[in-house]
Amino acid sequence: MQKFIHYFTPWELGLWSVSIFAIVLSAIVFDMQSPVATIASLIGATSIILGAKGNPYGKLLMVIFSIIYGYVSWTTQYYGEMITYLGMTLPMELFAFISWIRNPFEKGAVEVKVNKISGKEIFWTTITAIIVSFIFYPILAFFNTDNLIMSTVSIGTSFLAVFFSARRSELAPLGYAFNDVVLIVLWIMASFEDINYVGMVICFFIFLINDVNAYISWLRMRRRQEYRQQMQHQATDIL
Repeated sequence: MQKFIHYFTPWELGLWSVSIFAIVLSAIVFDMQSPVATIASLIGATSIILGAKGNPYGKLLMVIFSIIYGYVSWTTQYYGEMITYLGMTLPMELFAFISWIRNPFEKGAVEVKVNKISGKEIFWTTITAIIVSFIFYPILAFFNTDNLIMSTVSIGTSFLAVFFSARRSELAPLGYAFNDVVLIVLWIMASFEDINYVGMVICFFIFLINDVNAYISWLRMRRRQEYRQQMQHQATDIL
């Protein structure tokens, strides 16, 4: 516990604590249909905090979250979310975990090396995300997916998020943030039919705040890593 506390800054600990409290409170107030959804939310919030520090085990928690969230989506007939998380997000998060483990910033460090990707790769990744969304649209329509348009958009934003995560880019948290916005809209629509789903709206609003924080953290991490590498190169040149 002491190592856990010292690993995070006071701001990160405060954000994580408030996130956990808000998720538990919303689960109690809005009487979530099962504790499974609450557990998924708690795992998701913790994974984002770890991921913000470039910790590979944040990706492992996202694998677990994908499995549980896929089940929750199935119970609410959000088949687009279920297919996205079990068929795409889950394997890509697992790949991202392996990639992060194999690419530490420094030997023995529990921090992934931030990868700088080109504008060309960003462009083609975005085009691919659009194509993937169009491919999944008729599939989701076949399963009579609720809120079909937003569910399809969610697939595109999820693809961007997990792809950039696997590529170890600072754009990953930004992709997750956009996906959070889509999911907030989806669960607001669901809450019109069942007020208890307001808890899921609050959950993804918490995720949105955490992902924005993660994006800022990754920008700082990239600059810090680049500066340290520059200093190491200069020291090597002097020697």
